Amino acid sequence: MSAGPDDAALASTNLLGLDNQFCFALYSASHAVTKTYKPLLDVLGLTYPQYLVMLVLWEHDGILVKDIGARLFLDSGTLTPLLKRLESSGLLERKRDPHDERQVRISLTGPGHALRGQATDIPGQMLCATGKDVPALVELRQGLAQVRDTMLKP
Repeated sequence: MSAGPDDAALASTNLLGLDNQFCFALYSASHAVTKTYKPLLDVLGLTYPQYLVMLVLWEHDGILVKDIGARLFLDSGTLTPLLKRLESSGLLERKRDPHDERQVRISLTGPGHALRGQATDIPGQMLCATGKDVPALVELRQGLAQVRDTMLKP
């Protein structure tokens, strides 16, 4: 098998160079995204992880904690404190599922539902902040989801 042009480029690349790491590009982009979200979410009184929980609940109100965790790729040890803070803020209620008391069902309160209306401009503001158009961001999101799904396969 002969070496192709990509093999030569790879051999001359510093594989341990920070700027050559996919993981660092992903990490630093994630940091930039959460930093950009912060002032937008401060107005709502939410942290970025709390915003993600609210996004799930605005799509599927009255779901189980385990389902929120699965949707956000979070374990209950990380999710429970987030839910408790959102509950103490009056945005949601945690109740034992009447059909299976081992499960906790999460439901939005009136203020939790109302907060959705205040958040409607955030996606557009974030789109503008990226400097990209919708098709480019859809393609990037799909590519990242494929990487995530591949890496999470058992």
